[in-house]
Amino acid sequence: MLYHLYDMQHAAMGPMRFWAEAAQRTFQNPLVPLSYTKLGRTVAAGAELLERTTRRFGKPAFGLGETVVQGQTVPITERIVTSTPFCNLLHFAKPDGTPAQPRVLLVAPMSGHHATLLRGTVEALIADHDVFVTDWIDARLVPTSAGAFDLDDYIETVSGLIRFLGERTHVVAVCQPAVPVMAAVSLMAAADEPVQARSMTLMGGPIDPMANPTTPVKLAVERPLSWFEQSVITTVPMYYPGAFRKVYPGFIQLSGFMSMNLDRHIDAHVNLFRHLVKGDGDSAEQHRRFYDEYLSVMDLSAEFYLQTIETVFQKHALPNGTWVSRGRKVEPAAIRKTALMTVEGELDDISAPGQTIAAHRLCSSLPETMRKTHYQEKVGHYGIFNGRRWRENILPQIRDFIRSHDDA
Repeated sequence: MLYHLYDMQHAAMGPMRFWAEAAQRTFQNPLVPLSYTKLGRTVAAGAELLERTTRRFGKPAFGLGETVVQGQTVPITERIVTSTPFCNLLHFAKPDGTPAQPRVLLVAPMSGHHATLLRGTVEALIADHDVFVTDWIDARLVPTSAGAFDLDDYIETVSGLIRFLGERTHVVAVCQPAVPVMAAVSLMAAADEPVQARSMTLMGGPIDPMANPTTPVKLAVERPLSWFEQSVITTVPMYYPGAFRKVYPGFIQLSGFMSMNLDRHIDAHVNLFRHLVKGDGDSAEQHRRFYDEYLSVMDLSAEFYLQTIETVFQKHALPNGTWVSRGRKVEPAAIRKTALMTVEGELDDISAPGQTIAAHRLCSSLPETMRKTHYQEKVGHYGIFNGRRWRENILPQIRDFIRSHDDA
C-alpha cells in the first residue's frame, strides 16, 4: 500500500510538474524579452526548483568516455562482462596496446544509491588501474522468478567476481560492502582457494559499528528487527517487473538520507534559487550534477536489508566472531594472502573513525608489511571517495598500496 500511495502522489503532481517545466522553458527562452530581466529569471528559478523537488530521478550514466594514461588520452569503453539477476559487472575497458595496469574490482554500495554515485571514484581510478565495478540492479526491476537476494548472496556474488577476474585482483569496497567483502575474502582464505584477492581496501565501512556508533548505527541497534520489517518493508506493485517482491524502497531510504542533514539540503536548494536568479550558471550546474545523482535511488531486497541490520548492526557478528554464512564461519584471521588497507574520514557521520580500522584487529594473521591505514582529516563520508581530497590525498595512498602488492 505504501508503494501505491507514493506512486499515486507522484502521478497526481504530474500536471504541476508539466506547468513548472513549461514556465521554466518559457522564461529561459532567449526569444522572450522577460528572460533577460530579474523577474523572468526569478520565475524560471522558482519553476525549476518546483520541477526538481517533485521529479523522480532516473538512474544516471557514468558517462566516462576517456582518461589519460602516461600522458596520452585514451578512449574508455564501458561494457558488461558478466551478470547475475541482481548485479552487472561493468568494465571500463581501454584499447588494446594500453600498458598493463593493476586490476581493481570496485564494489559499490548496495545501500540506496546506484553505483554511479562512485563516478568520481572510478574517474580517478581508471587512469592507473584496470577498473571493474559492481553495478547493482534495482530490486523492483528483478522478477520474483529470479529468487531472493540476501547478505549471503551478496557475499557469494563478490566471491564469484573475484574468481572471475583472477588472482591478480585488488578489491576496493566503499562503505556498506566493506563487511561482506571482508566476509568473502575470509571465506575464500579459509577454504584456501587458488584464486584470492591480492589486496583489500576498505573505505568508510562498518566493520565494527560499535567502535564509534553513529546515528544510523544507534537507530539499527535501538529498535527490534520486527520494527524495520513492519515500518520500512513494502511490496513492489504489480506494474513493475519485480512485482510482488518485498523491498526496502528507495524513496524511504532517500527520506532518511535527507533527514540526517536536512538544513544543509535546504540551504543548497535555496542557494540554487539564488544562483539561477543571479545568472550564475556554473554554480547552478554543479548543484544539478550532485543532486541528479544524490536523488536517484534504488530499492533493496527486503531479505538483504533485514539480514544486514541483524547481522552487521544488531548482533555485531563480524567483530564478535559469531558470523556463520551458510554453514561457514567467517574468520578474518584466516586471511594470509590478501593485504589490507583501511581508509577513514575525520568527519564521517555514517561510518565514524574507529569502525573501519577495526579490520586490522580482526585480520590478526597478516604481518605489518601487508597492512596500511589512512586517516583523512576534514572529510565526511562522501569526501572519502569523491572530491579534491579523495583525488589529491587518498587516491595516491591507495594507488601506492595496490602497486606494492600487485606482484606479491
